[in-house]
Amino acid sequence: MKKHAIIPVFIPHRGCPNDCVFCNQKAITARQADVTPDDVRKLIEDYLPTLTGRGLEEIEIAFFGGSFTGIPIEDQSAFLAVAKEYKDRGLIDRIHMSTRPDYIDREILDNLKKYDADIIELGVQSFDPEVLEASNRGHIVEDVYTACELIKEYGFQLGIQLMIGLPGDSPEKCIYSAKETVRLAPSSARLYPTIVLNDTELYDMYMDGRYKPLTTEEAVDITKEMYRILSDAGITILRVGLKSTDLITDGGEINGHTYHPAFRQLVEGELARESLESQLEALISSGDTLYHVVFEGNSRSFSNMTGHGGKNRKYFNEKYPGIRISYRASSDLGDGEYLVYPSSGK
Repeated sequence: MKKHAIIPVFIPHRGCPNDCVFCNQKAITARQADVTPDDVRKLIEDYLPTLTGRGLEEIEIAFFGGSFTGIPIEDQSAFLAVAKEYKDRGLIDRIHMSTRPDYIDREILDNLKKYDADIIELGVQSFDPEVLEASNRGHIVEDVYTACELIKEYGFQLGIQLMIGLPGDSPEKCIYSAKETVRLAPSSARLYPTIVLNDTELYDMYMDGRYKPLTTEEAVDITKEMYRILSDAGITILRVGLKSTDLITDGGEINGHTYHPAFRQLVEGELARESLESQLEALISSGDTLYHVVFEGNSRSFSNMTGHGGKNRKYFNEKYPGIRISYRASSDLGDGEYLVYPSSGK
């Protein structure tokens, strides 16, 4: 994966026609005031000096929060003109935005082409009609397919965001959403377990017993299967779990037991453990007596191999007490690739 940086521009709630049950976008983005094109310019100017000398291959500006293509097209153009100016000067490489599936049409895409935008992420959340309705998404599944087809027809990179554990959701529906995502062949995806935030309809549903959030363990189990499906299809998974912000970690904004600050590592650690154990069991089944084996992964995947807080080390030590296990980093393996083999040493 290329080493890159994102200059994030948060435009909370602007352009969004309704409040989904889970959404308190202003709390998530920690930005209350409206953003102006001058704010965008200042943000870029503040960020760029911090990014020099870091060996970055790509710098992108990303319009997050709310629904970018839902704001008036003249406002879209004003923001995009600033971004394009820096792209034309070679100071940023890509222009990226997130939006709703029902706010994509040819007029919007023609305008995005005019300003040389690159990536459009759709907040799909689920491919199940009942889940969309129960979550008050305000769009139907057919809107997703139409938007994805148009985005790809115009030559933009497509990203898809999915949520896990929405009202009316189930593990089977989540897996179906992952498989439908693969069928639409986006270049990237994000996976977000549903978090119950204060000042949302979901919070009211939680408090009066109409909604039960997933536990962290349940969320990890479902997400890891979705991750596996997407990753095996060659889809880059940009994020797993909600990013921590001051509003989330301070002040009791979160309810339930789904959120974990290292959620991605929990998911990738479980996938690593399954890969390592499958290979270890194959060695044991071969009939050779094993005294010492090596678990190997690259430096970026090493913490997943050992597990969050050493969880995988503990698991293997307890389950295979007669086998000494060494953990090594190797530059020959890709991210998420692991190798298990007998050690030649004692």
